[in-house]
Amino acid sequence: MPGLSPLARRRLERFRANRRGWWSLWLFCALFALTLGGELIANDKPLVMSYQGELYFPAFKRYTEQDFGGELPFQPDYRCEYVQNLIAGGQGWMLFAPIPFSADTPNYELSVPAPSPPSSVNWMGTDDQARDVLARVIFGARVSILFALILTAISALIGIAAGALQGYYGGWVDLIGQRLLEVWSGLPVLYLLIILSGFVEPDFWWLLGIMALFSWLTLVDVVRAEFLRGRNLEYVKAARALGLSDRTVIVRHILPNAMTATLSYLPFILTGAISTLTALDFLGFGMPAGSASLGELIAQGKQNLQAPWLGLTAFFALALILTLLVFIGEALRDAFDPRS
Repeated sequence: MPGLSPLARRRLERFRANRRGWWSLWLFCALFALTLGGELIANDKPLVMSYQGELYFPAFKRYTEQDFGGELPFQPDYRCEYVQNLIAGGQGWMLFAPIPFSADTPNYELSVPAPSPPSSVNWMGTDDQARDVLARVIFGARVSILFALILTAISALIGIAAGALQGYYGGWVDLIGQRLLEVWSGLPVLYLLIILSGFVEPDFWWLLGIMALFSWLTLVDVVRAEFLRGRNLEYVKAARALGLSDRTVIVRHILPNAMTATLSYLPFILTGAISTLTALDFLGFGMPAGSASLGELIAQGKQNLQAPWLGLTAFFALALILTLLVFIGEALRDAFDPRS
């Protein structure tokens, strides 16, 4: 590829040679893209509709019942017979998503009590509140992946900065930093989250902030070791002798080598973040009640053993995401291995 150094090309070729990791990356990107466009796949509102010759997009814009000849100034239920008759009276039509349910839309037309088994209407069945399981898996997976990606980015920034400063300057900076890390890493993260959830109602950003305080610790030792080794290399000493600033030496000469080990470690931080969020949701200390979550779906499977599709759907979705990330991490580790 143009613009890449010979070393970067060799690493890319080694990564592509690992077929399992290469196809896992593409499959993970495809799944992530599908979850990002979840409203186009699972939605209780029409993606596009026609009424009296004009086009409307209820999935992306809010309309009232009065806009279609009704009486109430509220958003209509497009799946009810009354609204459908209003649209048909205006010589209109509606195009729904493949799954005509959102994450919090109950199905009031079940023929059996909820949780109901898979059917032609609810492909993966419904949960104990008659909500579509497949729709909740799509939106729950999106929340988990976005949470893990943001947390990994924050962890990388803080962990790389802390490890670089400790490894480059050494001495008292490294000594004091290591002692602080030992104290900070000894704090029980899960117990702190459980205790704090009793004072503050947890949400996405609250959980992200708490997890970001501790997740960066895993990268410090890796980056610190690379900087301790790199600061004594000849080209680094030559850069110092030429009068380059510490910032320039760190960013331009040592950090690119330290990123080799860091990049191969990032997919495993992603898996840890997804697993932690799922565990917190399973225990009831994660996302707010009612939010689409893989952990909440596993908890429902535990409470409704007569409905095995709940636990199995969440298990296979979580296993697929984590397996793909592990395969990607293994391929990155092999591609950046200096012994190769």
